[in-house]
Amino acid sequence: MSDEAWFAGLDPDDREGAIERIREGSATAPEDWPRIAVDTGFASDESAYYEQLHEIAVEASRRAVAERERASDAQLVHAIRSMDDAERVANELAERVSEWAGSLFEGPGTGVEYAREVAGREGETDGERRLIALAERTVGIADEAEELRGFVERETPTVAPNLAALAGPVLAARLISMAGGLKPLARMPSGTVQVLGAEEALFAHLRGHAPSPKHGVIYVHEYVRGTHPENRGSAARALAGKLAIAARIDHYSGDRRPELEAELDERMARIRSREVE
Repeated sequence: MSDEAWFAGLDPDDREGAIERIREGSATAPEDWPRIAVDTGFASDESAYYEQLHEIAVEASRRAVAERERASDAQLVHAIRSMDDAERVANELAERVSEWAGSLFEGPGTGVEYAREVAGREGETDGERRLIALAERTVGIADEAEELRGFVERETPTVAPNLAALAGPVLAARLISMAGGLKPLARMPSGTVQVLGAEEALFAHLRGHAPSPKHGVIYVHEYVRGTHPENRGSAARALAGKLAIAARIDHYSGDRRPELEAELDERMARIRSREVE
């Protein structure tokens, strides 16, 4: 069995080779690995074996984590979360700019667009100059949110082509983010996909304080939001079912399946036809 050991045939100083064995190796059954390592000359004794195994395993894990963080879906998760943060902060600062401007200028407005107007002013007092500087920062954050949205819209179809086609790039990225990655999303049953983003309502339901939620973040999809409330649960189930399938295809094969969109359109047409019966 020594030829199947992780470190069999390796020079004890071949750290890169050992790390590769840890990351790529496997065994079909337990063995006395410390004895094999000593017998094959990889370690001088059992204690030395465990010391080297610990160091190599930690480094292999560190590299695996680093690679995972650089993966496309992980970058998408960072981007969509950063976009949401930037939008939230920009809106909060825009409210502050509006309140402050109301004490200094006539005809105050609201929102990021008003912050852009304030940012274009010339300050005559120190207070006005500080307000204008804050407005400029607000506009910068809002612009960065738009840049991040553009990145998400460009990147999602390359990471999850079927999911992006069915949900739209931003909603698809948000589902991947909420699931913790494309792989976890691909492993979720459609019922879980359906209520992603509705965790508080779901927990309230489990405690007996609220009805079961019909949908989570997928509510923003036209096929859910635009369907009559009586049929919205059916629409959410149909959409979640196709999204779950799309996520699995994107993760496990990555090939584009246009038929998923046609099937969803047909299913939604049947659901919505109930509204005019």
